[in-house]
Amino acid sequence: MTILTGQAMAQHSGGIKYPESKKVDVIDDYHGTKISDPYRWLEDDNSPETKAWVQAQNKVTQDYLATIPFRKDVKKRLEELWNYPKASAPFKKGKYYYFYKNDGLQNQSVLYRATTPDGPGEVFIDPNKLSDNGTAALGNLSFSKDGKYVAYLIAKAGSDWQDGFVMDVETKQLLSDRLEWIKFSGLSWRGDGFYYSRYDKPDESSKLSRKNEFQKVYYHKVGDPQEKDVLIYEDKQHPLRNAGVGVTEDERFLVLSTTEGTSGAEISVWDLKNPAQKGFSLLIPGFKYEPDVIDNNGDKLLVRTNHNAPNYKIVEIDPAHPEESNWKTIVPEKPEALQSVGTGGGKLFLNYLKDASSYVYQYDYNGKNGKQVKLPGIGSAGGFGAEKDEKEFYYTYSSFVTPATIYKYDIRTGKSTLFSKAQVKFNPDEYETKQVFFPSKDGTKVPMFISGKKGFKLDGNNPVLIYGYGGFNIPQTPGFSVSNLYFMEQGGLYAVVCLRGGSEYGEAWHKAGMMEKKQNVFDDFIGAAEYLVKQKYTNPSRIAIRGGSNGGLLVGACMTQRPDLYKVALPAVGVMDMLRFQKFTIGWAWVTEYGSSDNAEQFKYLIKYSPLHNLKPGVSYPATMVTTADHDDRVVPAHSFKFAATLQEDNAGPNPVLIRIETQAGHGAGKPTSKLIDEATDIWSFTMYNLGMKK
Repeated sequence: MTILTGQAMAQHSGGIKYPESKKVDVIDDYHGTKISDPYRWLEDDNSPETKAWVQAQNKVTQDYLATIPFRKDVKKRLEELWNYPKASAPFKKGKYYYFYKNDGLQNQSVLYRATTPDGPGEVFIDPNKLSDNGTAALGNLSFSKDGKYVAYLIAKAGSDWQDGFVMDVETKQLLSDRLEWIKFSGLSWRGDGFYYSRYDKPDESSKLSRKNEFQKVYYHKVGDPQEKDVLIYEDKQHPLRNAGVGVTEDERFLVLSTTEGTSGAEISVWDLKNPAQKGFSLLIPGFKYEPDVIDNNGDKLLVRTNHNAPNYKIVEIDPAHPEESNWKTIVPEKPEALQSVGTGGGKLFLNYLKDASSYVYQYDYNGKNGKQVKLPGIGSAGGFGAEKDEKEFYYTYSSFVTPATIYKYDIRTGKSTLFSKAQVKFNPDEYETKQVFFPSKDGTKVPMFISGKKGFKLDGNNPVLIYGYGGFNIPQTPGFSVSNLYFMEQGGLYAVVCLRGGSEYGEAWHKAGMMEKKQNVFDDFIGAAEYLVKQKYTNPSRIAIRGGSNGGLLVGACMTQRPDLYKVALPAVGVMDMLRFQKFTIGWAWVTEYGSSDNAEQFKYLIKYSPLHNLKPGVSYPATMVTTADHDDRVVPAHSFKFAATLQEDNAGPNPVLIRIETQAGHGAGKPTSKLIDEATDIWSFTMYNLGMKK
């Protein structure tokens, strides 16, 4: 590696003078191929130089946005749309029902409790009081079996790092317990304590960027200081594995799940009723399949798995004889993909996707007496679960044009009744969603949802925003967003593509969009835009594309491969440097999805689509607003910094290239309402201005 300093000229496009981005002569050798990385210095987010660059870029972005004449109107309408009471489905723990509620514009939703499911309730935990600017967010929480205590996690400024606390439920008094350096962890109670996962204390200066290694599992007893926590599991031979312990509802089995990345798991169990067992025994070896333990049925375990079943099935395994030849199929694989399994009232609730919409079935623990849960329509439903002694629970249903609606479900009769409906300031009868299927480059049929005002014309001139994700086995299903509603309200069409790489059609669909087949995902997304143009929905001068995280990679890859096909590109918190992502925080876990530049064969396909490395001087790129945040320790902001600096240098056309860097925020989770509205205001103002929707 050689380092020589130089200076990139400040570029101009659309009359914008960008900040100067220093260039350094950094050359890496990847298996005999020399790759330049001139903005490597931007990887140090703590350096004064990087901080000055961030400040200068934000000023250019805000100065540009300030010239958009209708920006204040956008914010005003977004605040009106956002300002409606939002409540989650209530869930019962002990003698109380708990639910989250937001009056409308509160930065964080408040956790309430009541003695009846429809009671007004009292404040139980208010995260808005934990910071001055609403950037402290409530994460996982878990109640002890006797309902005496609740343990919960708090994240600050959007970071994945969380602190743990314990509260006395009856008095609402915080106890002395304080747990630190928790990340990617559940909280699972047994007796008067709980299991959780944490890392060793990181170096303060690099805690937001340094690789996370050697996750350990501990048991914390209420009232003890953290240093007395009992180490339950560690793996000194494999620093790049994650581990977590869960407890079955009857507290009989401890279930240890270890992963080497985002695909595949190994399962071990500890039968606490067996005095001869003194630790975990292997149940399912890793890491070829995706198993997860649902619950135990006596001395057997129920497991959802894709072993010889790409769409998943449920099997019963005897921990004393865990060999595959002894597995008993409880619910066989269906043509639809089984996404998750909940439990409640001694029943199993299986949530399937059929063409990306929810279908739910109820079964006994032995796989008998199956019946379909009647849902309100084509959309997304979730929250099917309760404790074994409950007779009812509450679930949520939504679609692109239906705000979250809560239903009460009677487990015995299988009947759903409306419990509450959100009152958003719009008329859903004026909007529609249609699902279309189009052929991708290789002929694969890909689904897409298109939502907008009823009666839009196929005149080739509708402004369209296309959204996608396409990875990590994560499906894109119908869901309501007031932000997207605003765009539709202005006459835009909102299109969501169910790309390969997700779980919409099971593991085969996922595998068709990962590793060396990742280009399929980009071909699907490009194919969606081409279909919309061909079918006269729109034309390239009226298309915006958007995606976040892995979806930011999607936007970056597609705008570099087909810059002619889109007018606006909105890559958010994206993985833009496919050669170095594994070197930061949890990036190593994505190697099972993407591959790694450390591998000579995998490097060959990564370099072909890596957004940062496929920008070319002299090309006219779409109007682009990159978005990231200073506390993003999932996809470190260096990805976006380096991409934006390179794009500003290379872009030859008149379209603006901006980067909006949020402060006191992270990858997106827990972002306060005020920041969400500010960000939506800027994104829609930029998008509509450059699509020519308003002048």
